[in-house]
Amino acid sequence: MTPPQPPPHPGPRAADPHQPPPADGPAPRNTGMPVAGGGAAAETAPGEVDGGPGSRRLPGQARGGQRPVPASSQPVDLLDGVARWGAAGTPRGEFRLQPVRLERDLELIAGWMNDPVVSAFWELSGPAYLTEQHIASQLTCDGRSVPCLGLLNGAPMSYWEVYRADLDPIARHYPSRPHDTGIHLLIGPPEYRGRGLGGTLIRAVAELILRQRPRAQRVVAEPDVRNLPSVQAFARAGFRRAAVLDLPEKRAALMLRAR
Repeated sequence: MTPPQPPPHPGPRAADPHQPPPADGPAPRNTGMPVAGGGAAAETAPGEVDGGPGSRRLPGQARGGQRPVPASSQPVDLLDGVARWGAAGTPRGEFRLQPVRLERDLELIAGWMNDPVVSAFWELSGPAYLTEQHIASQLTCDGRSVPCLGLLNGAPMSYWEVYRADLDPIARHYPSRPHDTGIHLLIGPPEYRGRGLGGTLIRAVAELILRQRPRAQRVVAEPDVRNLPSVQAFARAGFRRAAVLDLPEKRAALMLRAR
């Protein structure tokens, strides 16, 4: 299906096409990742993850949807080619990010979104078109957010959003730096939860980002402060709790992983 077209974004674009300004709108929604014991953890969207109630807004997206992008700016790569990042070795096996293709991946991801543990934070349960719209709005934007499947030993088992935190509304709530890169995630199949995978995979992705994005000095996350398993997963992955942010949709722990 074709998602509804968002209204044009007010105001001019930045002169440098590689540095579009942060989108207008509220701070990012709280996404959360399912955790051990059948509970759920919140953050910008993992399963020791980040997610949560509220706007269902995407990274860099204003209330009315992400801004349309002129055809001439489509080739701009704001995240240094996520599809080319390759695999990371982990104690649990080989892990890689694979950018989403809706025709291939929608049914799988929509199924995960209908798991009560996931839907409590992502709020995308229901017909598959809800998930389709959520992902399509990133795929048709300017590249500041890349939705991906996480493959562990070749098996798709998690969903990730890698995004430019410095171009997102979250940048208005902390001292952002150029090329700060944020992550959201969820762990899909229940059999992968409660095994400590969250911290392992977050560490692997953070290291991929810092290796493949030489201009990025930090990886950023903002789990809900009430989501202790998520905060702890990021801490296990080498993130430090830098501040508490009062965002429109949540009170968040600002978690930073420096180069």
